[in-house]
Amino acid sequence: MCALAGPRGTSSLRPSFCPSPDRLPGAAGAELSEKRRSEDQEGTLSSTPSLQAGLASAGNMSGIDLEALAEIELQKEEEEATTLGAPRVSLACTPACKDSALGMDHPYYDVARHGILHLAGDDNSGRRVITFSCCRMPPSHELNHSHLLGYLKYTLDQYVENDYTIVYFHYGLTSRNKPSLSWLQSAYKELGRKYKKNLKALYVVHPTNFIKILWTIFKPLISHKFGKKVTYFNYLSELREHLKYDQLMIPPEVIRHDEKLQNMRLGRPPPLVKMPPPRPPLPTQQFGVSLKYLRDKNKGELIPPVMKETVTYLKDKGLRSEGLFRRSANVQTVKEIQRLYNQGKPVNFDDYGDIHIPAVILKTFLRELPQPLLTFEVYEQILAIISVESSLRVTRCKEIVGGLPEHNYAVLKYLMGFLHLVSQECIFNKMTGSNLACVFGLNLIWPSNGASSLNALVPLNLFTELMIDFYENIFSSRVVPCGISP
Repeated sequence: MCALAGPRGTSSLRPSFCPSPDRLPGAAGAELSEKRRSEDQEGTLSSTPSLQAGLASAGNMSGIDLEALAEIELQKEEEEATTLGAPRVSLACTPACKDSALGMDHPYYDVARHGILHLAGDDNSGRRVITFSCCRMPPSHELNHSHLLGYLKYTLDQYVENDYTIVYFHYGLTSRNKPSLSWLQSAYKELGRKYKKNLKALYVVHPTNFIKILWTIFKPLISHKFGKKVTYFNYLSELREHLKYDQLMIPPEVIRHDEKLQNMRLGRPPPLVKMPPPRPPLPTQQFGVSLKYLRDKNKGELIPPVMKETVTYLKDKGLRSEGLFRRSANVQTVKEIQRLYNQGKPVNFDDYGDIHIPAVILKTFLRELPQPLLTFEVYEQILAIISVESSLRVTRCKEIVGGLPEHNYAVLKYLMGFLHLVSQECIFNKMTGSNLACVFGLNLIWPSNGASSLNALVPLNLFTELMIDFYENIFSSRVVPCGISP
């Protein structure tokens, strides 16, 4: 329940670390101006025209689109945090987190031992305070989410007869420990009036754009009255005027994250992180270098080795894997495979026993290209596809694709041919052209001046879906060198 952010708050949604509310994750956030802070205090999440348009676009997306968007959001937040030198969130339970009130024979001990929930004294109005810490949630496969909901209800049942407050520490929610959006929807519905009536305040600490996406999804379910109970706090210090701060059991990870945000807000340099000095790419470099660099280093081969190897592997062993390209993979495993590729060492995906790893590697390769595969130049043309008459969109898509540089065209044709094959197995893998588009759209094209805005998702996904569903038509006008086929 704690993650279901309502529409109002007395503090701005976006901390300096959080990306701009008009942009998807990946765009660096800037400190709110006093004017904008005042507007946010008075208004809702959709207080600006661009954000209203973005939320309207997201509102038209299917559930699987939003699920994928939420997954992309969390993964990009993890990547951005890593880039900024933030410590990796440990998802392992530590003894200090255990709820000593529940013995090992208690039916909810398996959840309570992680220390996700804590009773933390009273707020300034004398209401009991319960904290929910996302950084204490273990990976999803290690946590029974039905038990988590049961434990949440068990805890709240002890206090819901009187007024109470919840503090939700958002930091630490990752693609590895996030419950599915369908589960969150079910949980919100199951937590009925009994639990919401006497909840007087829900404080969301360190919100990110993931919260904005959740609000878009849950907007039809959340009453205006409940929404007014939600307040967003960018920094822990803002809790002091509402709570007895010293009574809160704040995880050390959350405190360190808050210190980093405060330092960024004040313009202080982040702590020194041991990073290798900038250097030219290795001769064997595969990630983060241009298509031309890869072609020159691979004897003129147009299809990059990473793409060819992942596509070949997935074509042979993964076409019927349910949720292909939608599932995440262990971040450290992905980085290890990138390191092997960049060092020119062989990668055997059989060694990892997870069909979703090569799928994530392929998406990562595309996302780390210096220039998107579809190129910066056609970004605005692609956005305009939404205004083209439906019967003419395939033709327009073909024109745009046909104007790409030869190398980009050849690689794009190879990729789309493979995704077309994946979509033809959708009865097994559940990945239609539309579902694949919502996963790949943001990895194929982005503007030169930052990340795509939320309201750009619909045209970007539509364009990608056209390329997948009408592959044979769209890619029939130009000849590519022999052997360029998935």
